[in-house]
This record gives sequence, C-alpha cells and structure tokens, in this order.
Amino acid sequence: MSPTEPTQDMPLPLTPAVFHILLALADGERHGYGIMQAIATFTEGTMRLGPGTLYRSLKAMLASGLIVASDERPDPALDDERRRYYRLTESGERAAATEVQRLSRLVAVAGAKAALRLPTPTAPARGEV
Repeated sequence: MSPTEPTQDMPLPLTPAVFHILLALADGERHGYGIMQAIATFTEGTMRLGPGTLYRSLKAMLASGLIVASDERPDPALDDERRRYYRLTESGERAAATEVQRLSRLVAVAGAKAALRLPTPTAPARGEV
C-alpha cells in the first residue's frame, strides 16, 4: 500500500468529512450522533456534518475498510438498541496518520510563504488596554 493510497477505494487526500470522522473515532467507538457532536466540539463549531454527509461517508468508509461497525454495545440499559457504533481499523488509523503528515507538510509550506504570514500580535503599550 503506497502512502498516497491507504485503501483501494479511498485514496488520499481524504475528504474533510472523512478526515474529521477518523479524528472523532481516534479516541474510541462512537455512534453517528456522537461522531457529529465530537466533530462540532473539536472544531469549535466551525465544521458541522449533516446526517446525509455523515452516513454517506460512513458507508464509503465501511466499504473501504477504514472503519468497522462494532458488535459490542455499551450498557444496554443506557443505550438505544437502534444505534450503530463505529470504530477505526488499522487501515483507518494509517490513513488518518498519513493525512496528518500530508497536512502538516502543507501547513509548513504555507507558513514559509511571506504573503500568507499572519501579522504577529504586539503587546499593548504601557497604559493601553
């Protein structure tokens, strides 16, 4: 498997939705709504997946082997039996790690571009707030 193709069906770069789902599952199993909540939390609300995008992405990720549906469930007394839980596979972990490396290199290149540098914030002068 080459670093640009973690699976046959889901080549890199990953779509933003797939990458965010992988990040949400990196901490453990989650059901669909839990994935949406995790993404909204760790992106501070800047990325929100709708149900259509989420479940279409999950279907593709299942087919490509990045994730699996878990047979185990948390405490059945506290859980809705209709919920389906998902977890990363080794292939999903590799794809996420490869995408992190790719994006890190891209951010480094962007940081070296003078036109893209953000101004450095300066401390207020004495007496200013």
